[in-house]
Amino acid sequence: MVSELHKFIFEGLPVRGMLVRLTDSWQEVLKRHAQSGGYPQAVTELLGEMSAAAVLMQGNIKFNGSLILQVFGDGPVKLAVTEVEPDFAFRTTAKVVGEVADGVPLSQLINVNNTGRCAITLDPKDRLPGQQPYQGVVPLYGDRREKLERISEVLEHYMLQSEQLDTRLVLAANDQLAAGLLIQRIPTTGEANLSGTAAAQAREDAIGLSEDFNRIAILAASLKREELLTLDADTLLHRLFWQEPLQRFVPADGVLQPRFACTCSRERVAGMLQNLGVDEIESILEEQGQVQIGCDFCGAQYVFDPVDAAQLFLQRGQQPPSSSQVQ
Repeated sequence: MVSELHKFIFEGLPVRGMLVRLTDSWQEVLKRHAQSGGYPQAVTELLGEMSAAAVLMQGNIKFNGSLILQVFGDGPVKLAVTEVEPDFAFRTTAKVVGEVADGVPLSQLINVNNTGRCAITLDPKDRLPGQQPYQGVVPLYGDRREKLERISEVLEHYMLQSEQLDTRLVLAANDQLAAGLLIQRIPTTGEANLSGTAAAQAREDAIGLSEDFNRIAILAASLKREELLTLDADTLLHRLFWQEPLQRFVPADGVLQPRFACTCSRERVAGMLQNLGVDEIESILEEQGQVQIGCDFCGAQYVFDPVDAAQLFLQRGQQPPSSSQVQ
């Protein structure tokens, strides 16, 4: 089954939505990580939910660049990262340093002492000179410093704080599927905004926070984990919103669906090694006989023997023949 992303609106209402189902792409992610031992169940579910959420956010903003979702803190999972490209190619990984029990919430995975953070970075593809990626960071707790136990709660809080948009996000993942449903209030424009008065702004806020969004958000929140993981898109949307004026968008020909892909390359690894400097590389070669770097996202192994390493620090045109290896 091919991974899929569905977009829809509620006709005449200030509400839009998206549904993502990562199937073959998610299984490919887990297959790659299984080569290095795989992840505990709770970490697999967290990465699956982050992957579904990041694809939804990328589809929501239509950004020409990478969207990078990270959570980090002081738990046994020090860092979890998902990156999604504009064409919905995605990859994800986590750094696990301790024992992780099944079924534990986000606070026990990452936010043990309530110091964890969530960061969303937007890195444009055609960055101007001196331009830096945009990054927003929020804590893994709510307005009363209560720990948020699900990544969906963290991202809802993020959207409200950073974008002033009410959002309902339902996420679920297992070792076969990662899925997510996003419902969001649309910023209202029209006659009320044209006057530019405080009254117009108040009216816009009142419309945006209308009972329409609240009603649809409650319907979305009623979705059970098992339903999100087992029902196909048509059945799920009909079961939730059969009484609502839902209008779905048919993807145009040639539009790519979510898929696993990694942006690592030998050239990028070479650049990283060059930044380490000659002394550090020579030290590694003396100890190990070669420099071997593995990609945390896809498992690819890049090996540089002494000849390869020497080429890193030679001027172009003075390089000896390569004996480079990629495993």
